[in-house]
Amino acid sequence: MLNEEIYNSLIKTAMSSGGSYGDIYIEHRAPVVIQMEDDKIEKISTGIERGAGLRIVYCNKTAYAYTNDLTEDTLLETARSLSTAVKTNTVYAPLNLEKIRPKTDFVIRKRPDETPIAEKIKLIRAANQMARGVDKRIRQVSVTYSDFVQYVTIATSEGRLIEDERVQTLMAVSVIAGDGVAVQTGYEALGGFSGFELFEENSVEALALRAAKRAILMLGARRIKGGRMPVVISSEAGGTMIHEAIGHGLEADLAGQGLSVYSNKLDMQVASAAVTVIDDATLAGRRGSYRVDDEGTAAQRNVLVENGVLKSYMYDKLNAIKDGVSSTGNGRRESYRSRPIPRMTNTFLAPGNARADDILRATHSGLFVKKMGGGQVNTVTGDFVFDVQEGYLIRDGQISDPVRGATLCGNGPEVLNAIDLIGGDMGFAIGTCGKDGQGVPVSDALPTIRIPDIVVGGEV
Repeated sequence: MLNEEIYNSLIKTAMSSGGSYGDIYIEHRAPVVIQMEDDKIEKISTGIERGAGLRIVYCNKTAYAYTNDLTEDTLLETARSLSTAVKTNTVYAPLNLEKIRPKTDFVIRKRPDETPIAEKIKLIRAANQMARGVDKRIRQVSVTYSDFVQYVTIATSEGRLIEDERVQTLMAVSVIAGDGVAVQTGYEALGGFSGFELFEENSVEALALRAAKRAILMLGARRIKGGRMPVVISSEAGGTMIHEAIGHGLEADLAGQGLSVYSNKLDMQVASAAVTVIDDATLAGRRGSYRVDDEGTAAQRNVLVENGVLKSYMYDKLNAIKDGVSSTGNGRRESYRSRPIPRMTNTFLAPGNARADDILRATHSGLFVKKMGGGQVNTVTGDFVFDVQEGYLIRDGQISDPVRGATLCGNGPEVLNAIDLIGGDMGFAIGTCGKDGQGVPVSDALPTIRIPDIVVGGEV
């Protein structure tokens, strides 16, 4: 976007008062959002977002400034303003920038920015029609399509210059069903680091059908009676539990500040020996994937917990400097307006050897979770709570009546130590993870697992 001489000048100016590290992040994003409500296209939003973020790391702190004016004069003025925030004795010695090509690559077969809006609207209408045709008790259907193509350039005081292109495509269907007594919802989403070929490989009608059938199913479900019981979580449920119960606690900023139940536990047993947790930004087509993170560090496959032993936290550049280690490629930001912080990418519990059907048959009674909802965790204590979107009672090792109103309440380390059966299957779910006011695309996954004893919230 700019020539190398300008990048060098900007870094030199920003670090004229010192600093141990500095970088420039320039972004050009072209997003598209289309929303359908009540059988009508309510919103079509397109545009261009562009800007630059400049950062200096000094004394284990960050000074950050940004601008949406990419003229050389404004960028230099922003760099000069940033330099006034830093007072150290270090001196930056300019390095010649070396252009780095990402090793990880992804193939985009049908670019969304080259796909007509009319073709995107056609998919939305197909999903809407399918959902509305399921049952007369469907009250409302909302379909949202979005995509973006993002170009980033990152120049660092370490002499690296990285250019990258990111492509994300997403569709989500939300359904509300009512029968005059109760109202229930169903939600399904599909997306990833992918072009429009996503919809050649996945049916939007099937997506809408699942959301609508879940809303109708839950209308007829009875409320679950709360208590302690065995729980089998299907691979179809997604990995929300792993994301919340351990993922956030392994982000290096929280762990380094003592705000995680996993702080100061490297090389210690934090889960059962059957548990291995991985965060991997290199997976093709996944929503949390990228070639390089937002600091220009190569995407990596990071084993966080191996056979129950904590092996690594997820690091950005700042927290890696603090701990004297290398970044794990987890420095992410929502846009040029935000400083990078440690974030998850595609986080999952590695598959085991059990068959999913055998796990169910081995469980005489309890709750079968087919679809998880949202969740939250106290990273300091590890305590969490998750909603269950679609659940069933287990009777004599078989799926029985559907139930609603269930929540899973527990403690991350305790649950990870309690898991006794892990399936060989795997199912991914997608989302936008929020932290420090920033949202970034992620995915999470889980094989079928059994927790032999956990608190299930419901009717008393």
